[in-house]
Amino acid sequence: MPKYLSAVLAVLVLAAGCAPEPNEVVVYSARAEQLIQPLFERYMAQTGAVVTWATDKEGPLMQRLISEGEQTPADLFLTVDAGNLWLAAEQGLLQQAQSAVLNRNVPAHLHDEAGRWFGLSVRARTIIYSTDRVDPSQLSTYAALGDAAWQGRLCLRTSKKVYNQSLVAMMIAEHGEEKTEQIVRRWVANLAAPVYSSDTKVIEAIVAGQCDVGIVNTYYFGRLQKKDPAIPIALFWPNQQGSGVHVNVSGAGIVKFADNRPGALKLLEWLSSETAQAEFAALNLEYPVNESVPSDPLVAAWGDFNQNLINVSRAGELQSRAVQLMDRAGYR
Repeated sequence: MPKYLSAVLAVLVLAAGCAPEPNEVVVYSARAEQLIQPLFERYMAQTGAVVTWATDKEGPLMQRLISEGEQTPADLFLTVDAGNLWLAAEQGLLQQAQSAVLNRNVPAHLHDEAGRWFGLSVRARTIIYSTDRVDPSQLSTYAALGDAAWQGRLCLRTSKKVYNQSLVAMMIAEHGEEKTEQIVRRWVANLAAPVYSSDTKVIEAIVAGQCDVGIVNTYYFGRLQKKDPAIPIALFWPNQQGSGVHVNVSGAGIVKFADNRPGALKLLEWLSSETAQAEFAALNLEYPVNESVPSDPLVAAWGDFNQNLINVSRAGELQSRAVQLMDRAGYR
């Protein structure tokens, strides 16, 4: 039977609540199936191991891990955003992994200090602007988007999305709560339109002339640029004279009650390796977490930037305070 059919059938078995086969690695993934299936198929072909997976949003998957407890078939939990990884660890769903391979492949600010989860790709949340209406020399920092020059020219995605919650949480870690609230209030005062439901809609609003600048994850821009290389939008790397660009991760950790811990660790190490990193990142136009691996050519063409080196776990630790702050500031 072809491997991809085996994988699909295995997912159906998992959904039915049946136990996995011995030595099988079972992955619960909040990362979309088209972004993981090619990697798992390659891993199986190279190693002879068996990987099965079930995909859903991170909330239902974490609730499933909680309800299954010691009976869970899952060995590895894969999700997006350090806030979600931090929450899974704090809820006791993940176990510590001591691995020289992971510590070598994943920079210190992109994994849990206790080794409960590790970033596998980097996503930068940065400023985008209209190349028709904005001179990039006018741009500088995230905070400066609240300046009078951008009144009625700023578009933002809803604060309900974890990406913005993590951005504001990391700003609290850097600036403190009082200054961050001042920044967010100034953003709200400069909005050209009510907040949008997605990063893609923010980009489309700039193209349509509804606003001139915004904040998005770079891969959303990459997807549209891939379809239309002439799209009149460009990326700007803020805070380059200071703390650096806000980054986040997609990543994974070994499930606390994993039946196949050795197999899960081997898969996690492989996903962080030079063998897998280029494809793992390129499938979603992200950056490899392994710094020895080059980015996809489209991504590399956006240029180099300095990252904010505050550990991304702070995005989880401060997320509830960020949500409350955005609500107080009128950012909904």
